[in-house]
Amino acid sequence: MDRFDAIAMLIAAVDAGSLSKASRRLGLPLATVSRKVADLEKHLRAALLIRSAKGLELTDAGRAYVEAAKAILEQLHEAERAAAGEYTEPRGDLIITAPVMFGRLHLLPTVTGFLEAYPDVAVDLKLTDRITHFLDDQIDVALRIGALPDSGLIATRVGEVRHVVCAAPAYLATHGAPATPDELARHRVISFESVSTGGAWPFRQNGVARTGAFRSRLSVNTIDAALDAGRAGAGLVRALSYQVNEDVRAGRLRLVLEDFEAAPRPVHLVYAPQGRLPLKLRAFIDFAVPRLRDRLTRAALPATPP
Repeated sequence: MDRFDAIAMLIAAVDAGSLSKASRRLGLPLATVSRKVADLEKHLRAALLIRSAKGLELTDAGRAYVEAAKAILEQLHEAERAAAGEYTEPRGDLIITAPVMFGRLHLLPTVTGFLEAYPDVAVDLKLTDRITHFLDDQIDVALRIGALPDSGLIATRVGEVRHVVCAAPAYLATHGAPATPDELARHRVISFESVSTGGAWPFRQNGVARTGAFRSRLSVNTIDAALDAGRAGAGLVRALSYQVNEDVRAGRLRLVLEDFEAAPRPVHLVYAPQGRLPLKLRAFIDFAVPRLRDRLTRAALPATPP
């Protein structure tokens, strides 16, 4: 029996909450994961897991064993990183994730510059609009937009983005611009909600939160489609400032309701705390933070003149 494989499967099962979920995350047959855990229990002559309809629970022996096993695996990974030279010079693979459009517009140029500066580092850049999990997705560093939960992760702020409402000049020439959020109800709105249900966008007035209710004429499921419709004059669009920066500067879209915008959303680079930070990760953070701050500062939307 390969005890390291068995231990890894046991920890995966505990973290996932079930053997079946662990098998899916590991990409292994359920029978293999179940057999490995059973073999480990047989080898130890102790029950580690209690299987019930609610999922998996650790026995007292299992809880102590998993805690010790995690420490051992971390020491092993630490030794492997040291042996591979990750603490003497930046080298190895980095897995980085970011929202799709932000990643393409701002993070990708930063990553390509980083690769030029550090030829012994390779980057796997995963662009996705879903929230990734550091352990499950094996992420080294993530770019997150919005308030961060209290998760114990280390976060470095690189800037902020606005949540803006805009429309094509042709639409505004025909329908006028809303003066307050209350006027959204009489406008054509492009939303991400079903057209059969009412929607509302959050705003802020004199520091107090408020909403603007509407019933959209068009609902889409991607920001690219929403912006295409907005540029075509189909109605008002709400987006993050970096998503409409080029359109606003080029005059294809105009901002409205700026005096009522909700508070800006912070942008952070986030990574998990580690005993010793691998130099490849430290080098990327040091390289990326000032460059992203500069890009976000230069990309900030100008205020529409009164």
